[in-house]
Amino acid sequence: MAAARKKAGRKAAKKAAKRTAAKRRPAKKAARRTAKKAARRPAKKAARRPAKKAARRPAKKGARRGAKKAARRPAKKAARKATKKARKPAKKAARKSTRKATKKTAKKAAKKAKKKGATKRKPNPAFMKALKPSADLAAVVGGNPLPRTEVVKQLWAYIKKNGLQDSKNKRLINADEKLKKVFGKPQVNMFEMTKLVSKHLS
Repeated sequence: MAAARKKAGRKAAKKAAKRTAAKRRPAKKAARRTAKKAARRPAKKAARRPAKKAARRPAKKGARRGAKKAARRPAKKAARKATKKARKPAKKAARKSTRKATKKTAKKAAKKAKKKGATKRKPNPAFMKALKPSADLAAVVGGNPLPRTEVVKQLWAYIKKNGLQDSKNKRLINADEKLKKVFGKPQVNMFEMTKLVSKHLS
């Protein structure tokens, strides 16, 4: 009887041990699973972070570049417009100045052409007629027949050569011995000189 009881006790102990072992197995499995998951999570996170960063970087760079370009475009357009506006008045001023210059040159050329084309005054034939000077006038001008204009020229040459113009009033001529015979007085006004000389021409 005692041996039978011992066997029954052993069997019961074995069954209890098996039950506890069976109960412990799912707990171990659960512990292993949680450990595996815990080990996988940081690895996954670590793998995801650089992937996310790598994905974000080009996106950020692209966004920055696009923003920079978008900011530069209106500035460039504004600068171009400003330069164009600044050029327009300069171009207009240059055109106006060139037009004015061309008009002036054209006017000057037209005036010159008119002056050249205008008929020159013909000298009065009475003044160009050769006249014989008197003996008193011939002492100053010479004895050859000369026109009135040439006689006046030679008289002025004689007056300037001998310094007969008055120092204070250049219109007055101080006659020397030769000219006193022509003028009939010691001092003569330059305007009445031609009248006095015409008496000595024939």
